[in-house]
Amino acid sequence: MVNNKNIASESLSTHEALQQQGVRGRVFDAPSGHWVYRLLPRSLWPYAQLSRWDRPIGWKLLMWPCFWSLILAMDAKGFDSHLHPYPVALAIWYLFLFFIGAVAMRGAGCTWNDLVDQKIDNKVERTRSRPLPSGQVSRLQAKIFMGLQCLVGLLVLVQFNLFSIILGVSSLVIVAIYPFMKRVTYWPQFFLGLAFNWGALMGWATIYGRLDYAPLSLYFGSVLWTIGYDTIYAHQDKEDDAIVGVRSTARLFGEKTKAALIVLYGGFILLSLAAFLLAGVPTLAYLGLLLAAIHMFYQIITIDIDNNSECLRLFKSNSTVGCLIFLGLVLGAAVRYF
Repeated sequence: MVNNKNIASESLSTHEALQQQGVRGRVFDAPSGHWVYRLLPRSLWPYAQLSRWDRPIGWKLLMWPCFWSLILAMDAKGFDSHLHPYPVALAIWYLFLFFIGAVAMRGAGCTWNDLVDQKIDNKVERTRSRPLPSGQVSRLQAKIFMGLQCLVGLLVLVQFNLFSIILGVSSLVIVAIYPFMKRVTYWPQFFLGLAFNWGALMGWATIYGRLDYAPLSLYFGSVLWTIGYDTIYAHQDKEDDAIVGVRSTARLFGEKTKAALIVLYGGFILLSLAAFLLAGVPTLAYLGLLLAAIHMFYQIITIDIDNNSECLRLFKSNSTVGCLIFLGLVLGAAVRYF
């Protein structure tokens, strides 16, 4: 006969072991060999983990829509080279700013998410050894760190025109409410998409000081992309999510995830194609979109929603999607300007 007390004790011991692992500085599923753990002093590890510096996929996925939108704007027929006589230097400067902004604001968003979700993270095996639930940092320390990251984001934002500054600040409303959505809807990934792809508007706005149909089409398409890849990611936690009452599109779609991905990824490609057509980009720019579509089709046919490591691999591979589209747009720009 199974002794329930022993099981409970063993479960508590496992939980405490994970917590202690966090106290020593390394979260439960931290990647080994990352520069964070090789170069930073151990006292800074919890802050690096709050901002997910050891998991660069997040800021990459936040960054790519910014990059697309910027080069889309410079590829567009309406781009005036007389107003921007040094397009290459301009592009490099803005890409650098978007890179810094993506790292800073993704880190601030993750820190905010951890503050909101501390009690939930303490109940999920994959997250209970994170800095807040494991006690490596206090809530006050996390809030101060979040504020510093937001300050970096603000310093980046004020480099742009007034319209872009107002547009960028307005995104904070969506960022603020996102962590609460998993408690009230099965579509938190939709709200993540609204927040995570704001850069698809920002890049265009920095060049023209306004929004047009092209960036709007790119933005709404990118929201579908985010719902798709984050559904894949959420399949890793669906059992724990069900236990603690957290909702997600992974739980909503279940065995119909492949069909959902066909709709979501297909919609992303179609709306991105519409954005390219509306902007009037050079023909070679479409090559990146075609290769991205092939990669996304590969994700759909190979996904095993019950294989956590495979879901994580496919989720991370979406940075390749972002890179392919960006390189296609750069190729189009190279044809136009050289």
